[in-house]
Amino acid sequence: MEITGNTKNPKVLVIGCFHGDEPQGNYLIEEYLKENNTTNLLFIPCLNEYGVRNNVRTNENGVDLNRNFPTRNWELTDKNEFFGGETPSSEKETRFVVDIVEKYNPQIILTLHAPFKVVNYDGDARSLAEEISEIINYPVEENIGYPTPGSFGTWAGVERNIPTITLELDEEVEVESLKESVFKIFKLLENK
Repeated sequence: MEITGNTKNPKVLVIGCFHGDEPQGNYLIEEYLKENNTTNLLFIPCLNEYGVRNNVRTNENGVDLNRNFPTRNWELTDKNEFFGGETPSSEKETRFVVDIVEKYNPQIILTLHAPFKVVNYDGDARSLAEEISEIINYPVEENIGYPTPGSFGTWAGVERNIPTITLELDEEVEVESLKESVFKIFKLLENK
């Protein structure tokens, strides 16, 4: 886990690879940084390095990082691919993100996921979600359609009032074909 981009006074935090079987975020962030200087964006290109190396959703402890945040709705669940850990914030990756958010206090957060092709949002982020939707041509969805206890969106967007976008990318296309739209989204966020 590492951070890159503007570490002085970033306005926007962008996180890739909460889930190791969703590697698109890391690729897109790394490609963007090769071609662009950033003034307002702070990136965590790959949060779940173990999951990416092993092409699995969870981290090395079998925890779905997007169910491990200390939210009011966190719950101990069955040990499956959505297992939220034995306790909230039990995972080093979760604590890393919490520390980054507390240290840098971003005004907006974007996380890159797959495969649903939607712009999901938490907190006061509907208008931003609509702007992103216009760029990538995915529908805006406030609710992903199933329970997500302990999710990052609830922790950051709902409980901390940081507008939070979960961009669910199309996993059925070559990731290269997502560059143009995602880079436009990053540029949009640079100007927020």
